[in-house]
Amino acid sequence: MSADTLSLPLPPPLAADGPARLLAREGVQACLAALDAPGEETRLVGGCVRDALLGANVSDIDLATTLLPEAVMARARAAGIKAAATGIEHGTVTLVVRGEPHEATTLREDVETDGRHAVVRFGRDFSRDAERRDFTINALSLDPDGCLHDTTGGVADLAAGRVRFIGDAATRLREDALRLLRFFRFHARYGSGAPDEEGLAASIAARDSLDRLSRERVRTEFLKLLLAPRAVDAVAALSETGLLLRILGGVGELGRFARSAAVEPQLDATARFAALTVRTTEDADRLQASLRLSRAEHARLTGYAAALAVLHGRPTIEADAVPALVATHGAGPLREVLIALDGEPRPLVTPEARARLDRMEAAGTRPVFPVTGADLVERGVPPGRAVGAGLRAARELWLASGCPDDAEARERLIVRALDVARLSRSGDDRAG
Repeated sequence: MSADTLSLPLPPPLAADGPARLLAREGVQACLAALDAPGEETRLVGGCVRDALLGANVSDIDLATTLLPEAVMARARAAGIKAAATGIEHGTVTLVVRGEPHEATTLREDVETDGRHAVVRFGRDFSRDAERRDFTINALSLDPDGCLHDTTGGVADLAAGRVRFIGDAATRLREDALRLLRFFRFHARYGSGAPDEEGLAASIAARDSLDRLSRERVRTEFLKLLLAPRAVDAVAALSETGLLLRILGGVGELGRFARSAAVEPQLDATARFAALTVRTTEDADRLQASLRLSRAEHARLTGYAAALAVLHGRPTIEADAVPALVATHGAGPLREVLIALDGEPRPLVTPEARARLDRMEAAGTRPVFPVTGADLVERGVPPGRAVGAGLRAARELWLASGCPDDAEARERLIVRALDVARLSRSGDDRAG
């Protein structure tokens, strides 16, 4: 056994049986068998080894190999394994076994890096391949015989809950600026205590490098961070160092984010992001531009802002106000805002109101305005502005009345709409 291999037992709290269970997976065995060639070597690497050591569910399987990509594809196909050149320019081939993907990448060495892109060449040295990775806990590898290879101290760091850059932190950040965000995300997922001092200092010094990253990459990485177990601590550290302001272009609502991150079942990343970043619809618009939010994400943030404005503007929310709020904003956004505001002076939500909102959300119901323009046209109102005026007035009455849907209420709403429509037409006639 070479000096860089580890034998069991592993230090607690690592799972001693994790590597064996990973190697026993059908897809892993098939891929390793297919790539077993004289004079060549293939190992499991990176996150799958890390997560196996933690006893966690392993989803993404990565392999590193001395075989060149063309040989990987040829040997996989000869073994009856589907092979796709998903990243052939980087040496990556995806092997699919029973529908499960396994990414096999030829060992690489960096030739040149500029903070965003790297020029690499294929290599045969697993130690050098490990050195080009970001953190020690991501540089572990596991060979087919079950030997765990650790050339950077990743096992000790993983057991200690320490996220540490490989080698010089500043150098790793110059190679890829996205590692700044990954440092905080991985600390939020795998770390304990305060962030590694060298990594933190290097990240602060490299803050200008964030401006060179695509906004899409920043958004994706930051949203992943918000779902990590210790996201609240990581976001607080970003705020204390001034990096959060650099990322968001504004000050975060740390208390609201903490409340959103603490609830069960968990709110998704967009809901947590809204709690942290949004106070007004202008915030939603600014973030869409600065982080290239998708239309769906922007709509979620805008909906959050609208619900926040209504709820924060009311001293008390009674049960009879809930149907109109749900009709206007939806039960989901209302619940997300109330979670973020919990403990703040406004609004005071009565237990009856919370129970009613919970029932409506569980049922998936949202009150539907029971009057349409066709109802007014059928009763003699010509299509046009008068119809719109009548519907708006009837909807206001419907909301104020608690969103009734019985036949008597619907007729009352139609009468209201007709009255306003006639007044609107009279005004148009006089203006004409």
